[in-house]
Amino acid sequence: MTPARVVQISVSPGGVPKLRVPVTRISRSGVEGDRQRATEHHGGPERAVCLYANERITALRQEGHTIVPGAIGENVTIEGLDWDLVVPGAQIVIADGVTLEIARYTSPCRNIRSVFADGDDSRVSQQRHPGWSRVYARVLAEGRIREGDPVRLSS
Repeated sequence: MTPARVVQISVSPGGVPKLRVPVTRISRSGVEGDRQRATEHHGGPERAVCLYANERITALRQEGHTIVPGAIGENVTIEGLDWDLVVPGAQIVIADGVTLEIARYTSPCRNIRSVFADGDDSRVSQQRHPGWSRVYARVLAEGRIREGDPVRLSS
């Protein structure tokens, strides 16, 4: 089995899609270079980093959706983790110590509808499709991350 890794880091000046950057700093307040338009729903210490699984993106593409990393607002796209274990309370360690704790599942937003073949953003709703949601994380240990960095679940 291939070790889990960061596939893409994505940021934007506000909104989606978020665009690829090779390296960034993760702090308790969020991802360097990333901004949110609707701060009542996005960002802040409990929603500092949004993560998603590349395997889920690949499966959604196979269903006919035009999703790519960053298209639905995630900051860090990960490959190789069992996404069913990425649940609130789980901790993810990136590289040599950036530590994130999953705070909650995200809710779909109308701004991501365009990447879904039928416009139905509930395809990534935890309530409607358990295990297919993006997740928000709080930052327990800050630092820099790069594409290709190893990722692991911490016990």
